[in-house]
Amino acid sequence: MDRRSLLKTGLTGLSALYLSKSKAGGLLNLAGDVKGPFQPTWASLEKYEVPDWFRDAKFGIWAHWGPQCQPEHGDWYARGMYEEGSDQYKFHCEKYGHPSKFGFKDVINEWKAERWNPEETVELYKNAGAKYFMALANHHDNLDLYNSKHQRWNSTKVGPKKDILKGWAAAAKRQGLPFGVSVHSAHAWRWYESSQLSDKSGPYAGVSYDGKLTKADGKGKWWDGLDPQELYAQNHPLSKDSQNSGAIHGQWGWENGAYPPSKAYCDNFYNRMIDLIDHYDPELMYFDDTALPLWPVSDAGLKVTAYLYNKSIKKYGKNRAAVFGKILDEQQRKCMIWDIERGQSNKIESFPWQTDTCIGQWHYDRRVYNDNGYKTPKTVVHTLVDVVSKNGNLLLNVPLRGDGSMDEKERAVVDGITAWMKVNSESIYGTRPWKVYGEGPAMASAAPLSAQGFNEGKNKPYTAEDMRFTTKGDVVYATLLDWPANNKSIIKTMGNAGKVTNVQLLGSNAKLSFQQSADGLSVELPTERPCNDAYVLKINGAV
Repeated sequence: MDRRSLLKTGLTGLSALYLSKSKAGGLLNLAGDVKGPFQPTWASLEKYEVPDWFRDAKFGIWAHWGPQCQPEHGDWYARGMYEEGSDQYKFHCEKYGHPSKFGFKDVINEWKAERWNPEETVELYKNAGAKYFMALANHHDNLDLYNSKHQRWNSTKVGPKKDILKGWAAAAKRQGLPFGVSVHSAHAWRWYESSQLSDKSGPYAGVSYDGKLTKADGKGKWWDGLDPQELYAQNHPLSKDSQNSGAIHGQWGWENGAYPPSKAYCDNFYNRMIDLIDHYDPELMYFDDTALPLWPVSDAGLKVTAYLYNKSIKKYGKNRAAVFGKILDEQQRKCMIWDIERGQSNKIESFPWQTDTCIGQWHYDRRVYNDNGYKTPKTVVHTLVDVVSKNGNLLLNVPLRGDGSMDEKERAVVDGITAWMKVNSESIYGTRPWKVYGEGPAMASAAPLSAQGFNEGKNKPYTAEDMRFTTKGDVVYATLLDWPANNKSIIKTMGNAGKVTNVQLLGSNAKLSFQQSADGLSVELPTERPCNDAYVLKINGAV
């Protein structure tokens, strides 16, 4: 049975399918009492409606920040450092020592977050135009960044010994921003399997990395009293083809030979999520999963989602919460918000959706800084404009260094976004798609989505003929993605629109001359540009 068939089977069919794996722990209890209108089933979650506040917000910023930022050597560091011969393995051996002696648990111990200032950072993000704020609650490295009752490996007990989420949540509240958390730890079971391995050659050939250590091994060490298995979760056989570093991508939905997580593991994940919701009150939960965490081998993600929705209704009288997941089928897109990683849809979506992307690596990478590799403000603005025109939101990560600070090149990117939003944000906030999302030559070369997304940066560069449209009330906003060389723009789509009565250039006091015909709307622009990166025409009457 293929994965898509599994997803449509429902838990009844799945329970029979996985009974043979009960020795590995099997499923959570399929029944669960959840107070409120939502039950932990796909059929029940179909009643979900995306809250208007989220649809109006359009732009959020994400602090995808945790102990994997400490080495400043890129994303998935806690996995890559155990892959013999990889760039991160070589870096780790040179900086810290061999992973049999200095594992990721020890990197966590090095992480102190000594320059972290959540108040200053969240204020900066709000000034840049963010209407919601997302913080990392945990990553695949399995360290909870809050005072977790069900995970002793958490940031209040190791590493910085600070309640990271508490700091972020307080700062978001003071700035009046809805607070969200991103959760990635459901995958630690499979993702950390590289920590069970050992070198195949060299002086450490056959010497196990530290992923199999137990509590008894910590006597007299800095982690005395802690059990590494609660972090690494590696007391299980390896998944099929686990020594092939790329195999995990085909097993992200727990298929193709992924060794099934135990019931204890699934129960613990569920308890951690309920604890997170109860004590940090997020309105948004981002899951880095196919559909929901641990689906389809467990209903834990369904239970967490129903719980969050019901709790929001109890608090506000209506559901203000949003849950995000990836690679959703038609039914699942009714139950939650479809998230596309590093990519964009190529059409106006009937349901609200979200793109998440980053100006560099997800975790801080000093090489991106050294190579001037950050996205430019122009790239971010173009992404935002394109996504919003198709009924989507943009969630942008600005990676912080291990110490919690932002480098000056990142700050320049944020400042560029801030400048553009101060002029043009009315074309973003509270808007809805027009009858078409845009026009121009770049539309013909739009790259298709791949798995979670991953089609950004694959299209032809935008020109002055490329435009994106949004609408609000009786106004259509046409955003030019470059400035026309002759200061004249022709919007072909407006040829068969309603009668245009007025055209303004946001940020400019110039009175514009325009003419509408069957060939389009021709607009004479001023010689002086009101901003950089993209230029918005506010058009009355075309609706």
